[in-house]
Amino acid sequence: MNHCRQAPLLFVMLLLTLGGVAGAAEAPGTSLAALSEVQKYERAIHIMVMLLLGFGFLMVFVKKYGRSALTATYLLVSVALPLYFLKESYHGGDSSTGVIDKLILAEFAAASLLICAGAVLGRLKMSQYLLLGLVFVPFYAMNEWIVLNGGLGLITGKVVDTGGSIVIHAFGAIFGLGVAAAMTTRKELETPIACDDTSDRFSLLGSMALWVFWPSFCAALVAPADVPKTAVNVILALCGSTLATYFASVKLRGKISAADIANATLAGGVAIGSTCDLVVPGTAFVIGLLAGALSTFGFAVIQAKLTAFTKKVDTCGVFYLHGLPGMLGGVAALVVVDGINFRAQLTAIMVTIAIAAIAGLFSGKVIVFLGRRLEPYTDAEEFEVEEGGAHLAPVTLAETSAVIPDIAIGEREAG
Repeated sequence: MNHCRQAPLLFVMLLLTLGGVAGAAEAPGTSLAALSEVQKYERAIHIMVMLLLGFGFLMVFVKKYGRSALTATYLLVSVALPLYFLKESYHGGDSSTGVIDKLILAEFAAASLLICAGAVLGRLKMSQYLLLGLVFVPFYAMNEWIVLNGGLGLITGKVVDTGGSIVIHAFGAIFGLGVAAAMTTRKELETPIACDDTSDRFSLLGSMALWVFWPSFCAALVAPADVPKTAVNVILALCGSTLATYFASVKLRGKISAADIANATLAGGVAIGSTCDLVVPGTAFVIGLLAGALSTFGFAVIQAKLTAFTKKVDTCGVFYLHGLPGMLGGVAALVVVDGINFRAQLTAIMVTIAIAAIAGLFSGKVIVFLGRRLEPYTDAEEFEVEEGGAHLAPVTLAETSAVIPDIAIGEREAG
């Protein structure tokens, strides 16, 4: 009997529940568009981890420059994000672009700026990092507008560069080389960039953080349906570059280089950026293999020879991690993407190289007006440090008075 009485009640509750679910599905706050924005926000936070923890710790490989590298990372990100938003406000950004999309685009600009700064890491005053950010972001935004949005009518047709192999990685690296070319001194050329076990371990930690979150970087703005495919492609490309780095490092150097592992393992993520949402997993893995081998060859063979030939220093080797693999990714699209506009793609690469190189040289000349560091690659010039790496915390008067009597008592007892 009880079951019979409860049946109508259960039926009514079921109808109410179904009605509530239907109403929730139609409610604006829980729409598919709102859910997509939340997912983009999560990927934006992943990118922020890459910017601060990933790039920050990757650049502490310089033994006595860890505090400066991390502080510069803070400052560069803090300049790039609001400056890009300011550009969006005054440049008439696309009104249909959501605020999270704008944040992600600003993070892309910050990533490119950090790449650029890596080329001159250890050779700028902290104030000069700020100036570098101020001059870099407008040039970055201009190149982005020309290459991806048809600015000035220089490129007609769609450019394939979803994850920024061209406009983020190659642009940042070549811009940084331009700054380095304008600023490198003989003293900087002759000063060795010292590393040790601790700095290498922290650099590897930063590399791993970048490796883990790279799929979110490439998938940040792709259509929701393409996110899984994009993430898989990026992971497989990173696997390919990691394996290639190991074998190439052993082959070229005789032993494994920590610098190769910390840097060239990421080359797959750089190179797959252009086509991350368009290729099949096998192709992504091959692109990663090629990028890892190319990057390791750059670090192991090209870097020393190019430095000796040009008399210019690329501190972090951004040309070999971001420049060459970035251009490889842009060119690979010509081979693996059906129906690609060859002219638009090649023009995009050439325009990016030209703007980055010229703007970098100009920016380097401007930055020099703020002076030069006395000693490169050391925290001591701008940070409170002591010999041996320890620093003294301020001592209060109360702490001093508490210590002095103890010392006096000890002296009396000794007497």
